[in-house]
Amino acid sequence: MAGIVPPEIERYAEEYTTPLPPLLEELAGETAERFPDRFGMLCGQVEGQFLQMLVAATDAHRVLEIGTFTGFSALMMAAALPDHGELITLELSAEHAAFARSFFERSPDGGKITLIEGPALESLRRLSGTFDFVFIDADKTGYVAYYDAVLPMLSARGLIAVDNVLREGNVLGPKDEGDRAIVAFNGKIAEDERVVQVISTVRDGVMLIRRG
Repeated sequence: MAGIVPPEIERYAEEYTTPLPPLLEELAGETAERFPDRFGMLCGQVEGQFLQMLVAATDAHRVLEIGTFTGFSALMMAAALPDHGELITLELSAEHAAFARSFFERSPDGGKITLIEGPALESLRRLSGTFDFVFIDADKTGYVAYYDAVLPMLSARGLIAVDNVLREGNVLGPKDEGDRAIVAFNGKIAEDERVVQVISTVRDGVMLIRRG
């Protein structure tokens, strides 16, 4: 994935960010070997620590993730949850889900994680209760529908984080359906008077959203 900031700045940020634990290093390495064409989907060290920091700072006890991939971000966020905390992650691909579960089973934080396979909107309709933190990182054309589904589930002081909202800079000149979907999503959030939001240039752009 092409960066938003210069590569040397990305490397500097990684150098001065808390290193990954060995299991997460292993997960990243195996993801690169097994899914080389999709490795850019992994959020990586800096964004992973960013998400973990947000979960800890918001004192989240219940987290929802849409888009598990190989489980990296789920494990990073679960590490910031209390022992009784819960993270529910939704994944369409059975192959990705099986890979993620193999690492959840080896992690001391894996017991906090429930992985649900299937189309995310169908899974969301079966969930109950509220969530303190929501991370959306799935198919870009589904972002508007995912947002509409999760906003009513957000706790009073909850936070939504949405990945890839800069699309490697292509929001300035959309090139494909995914780019256009993100432009539409960003516009929808900007016009939604129920919330306030900010776009961070971490990795490929992370939008943070809370109720106004």
